[in-house]
Amino acid sequence: MAFLVKSLLSDLDRIPAVRYFGRVEGVQGLLVEAGGLGRNLSVGDRCRILARDRVVMCEAVGFRNGRALVMPFSTLDGVALGCRVEVADANPVLYPHPGWLGRVINAMGEPVDGKGPLPVGEVPYPVRNKPPPAHARQRVAGKVDRGVRAMNAFLTVCRGQRMGIFAGSGVGKSSLLSMMARHTSADVSVIGLIGERGREAREFIEDDLGEEGMSRSVVVVATSDESALLRRQAAYTTLAVAEYFRDQQRDVLCMMDSVTRFAMAQREISLSVGEPPASKGYTPTVFAELPRLLERAGPGAAGQGSITGLFTVLVDGDDHNEPIADAVRGILDGHVVLDRAIAERGRYPAINILRSVSRTMPGCNNEAENGLVSTAKRLLAVYDDMAELIRLGAYRRGSDPAVDEAIHYFPALEAYLTQRKGESTDLESSYRMLAEILANGA
Repeated sequence: MAFLVKSLLSDLDRIPAVRYFGRVEGVQGLLVEAGGLGRNLSVGDRCRILARDRVVMCEAVGFRNGRALVMPFSTLDGVALGCRVEVADANPVLYPHPGWLGRVINAMGEPVDGKGPLPVGEVPYPVRNKPPPAHARQRVAGKVDRGVRAMNAFLTVCRGQRMGIFAGSGVGKSSLLSMMARHTSADVSVIGLIGERGREAREFIEDDLGEEGMSRSVVVVATSDESALLRRQAAYTTLAVAEYFRDQQRDVLCMMDSVTRFAMAQREISLSVGEPPASKGYTPTVFAELPRLLERAGPGAAGQGSITGLFTVLVDGDDHNEPIADAVRGILDGHVVLDRAIAERGRYPAINILRSVSRTMPGCNNEAENGLVSTAKRLLAVYDDMAELIRLGAYRRGSDPAVDEAIHYFPALEAYLTQRKGESTDLESSYRMLAEILANGA
C-alpha cells in the first residue's frame, strides 16, 4: 500500500501546470502530421493523440512544412483528422528502485508480469542518457565469472567490458545468454529482449533464467509484433535500468538480445521520416545511434559500479561482415563468434574459439593463465588447418609432430568446450580443468 501511495504522489508531482496541444492534419503510413504545436514540441518529445475511443502515445521524430511528424507507440486505429494532440513529458524518464529485481517490464518501464505495480524510486533516470565522461571513468578491472567454461577460459571478461556475440539465426545466442545470466557472479543482471518472439519470452524467463537467475535480474521485453518505437525504446530502457544499479555501486551484467533488432527498428523509423538509406538499407542515423547506445555500458565513474555488456548481433545470412556486425565489432571490446558448422556437428555452445577475441583478456589474466590459453588455441589452430585431411584419412601419423600433438589433444579440448545448459563451471575450475587436459591429454 505504501508503494501505491508513493507512486500516486510521484505521478501527481509530475503533472505539468500548462498543457500545449495541436491537431492531426495528416496521416501517411506510420507518421502523423500534427499542426499548431509551434516550438512546444521537439524531436524526442512525447505527445498523446486523443483518438475516438483511446489515447495513442507518440514520439516526435521530425518536422516537415511547419508540422511535427510524430510516430505512434501502437497502432493508429481511431485516429482521424482534427484529433487533439497533447504534448506530454518533454524528457521521458524512469524511476528505478531495488524492488524491480525479479520483475519483468516493458519498454515504457511498466510491469508485465502480473505481480502488481512497481515500486517508484526517488531519482529520475533519462531513458536516453549519456555515458559518463571518458576521462572520469574507471578502468576495467577484475574478472566476471559467467559460468561457461569456453567463455571463462578463452574469452575472459573484465568488469566494465563490452562484448558482442555474433551468430546467424538458430545457432544458440539466446541459450548462451541464458547460461551466463543464470550462473554469473555479477551482482545484478539486466536483460533486454528486443524484438523477441512472444513465445520465447516466457520460456526464457521460466526455463532458462529460472527462479534463481530471475531473483537478481530485471527483464525488459519488447516482442517482435510491437512498434519500431517500442523496440528501440526497450534498448534504451535496458541501459537506463542498468545505469541505476551501477550508481548503487553494483556490478551489473547487462545483456541485450539483440542489437540488430534495435538497428532494424531505428532503420524503420528513419526511413519513415524520409532519411535516405546508406548501406544495405540502413540509414546514417542507425550508425550514429549504435555508439550512443553501446557506450552507455562500461565502467562507471569513481564511487560507482560497472556495467559489463553482452550484446548479441544477428548476422544476416551468416555474413559476419554485414554493416551492423561490422559497426558493432568496431565499437565493442571483443567479439564471440558462434559458428553454424560447429552447431551442426552437435557441440554447444557453438563458439568458434579461433575467430573470437576478448581485447582485455591478456591484462585480466596472469602469465600462467595466458600460457594455458595460448597453448590450447595453438593446438586447436593446428587441428583446424588439417581438419579436412584428417577427416578424409589422408593424413598419416608421424608426418608432423605438431599435427600429431593436436590430434592427441583435440577430443579432450572438444569435450571441454561442450557444456549443457544447466551446467555451471566457475573461473577457477575452468582454468584447472584446462590445465589438467593439457597436462594429461585425456
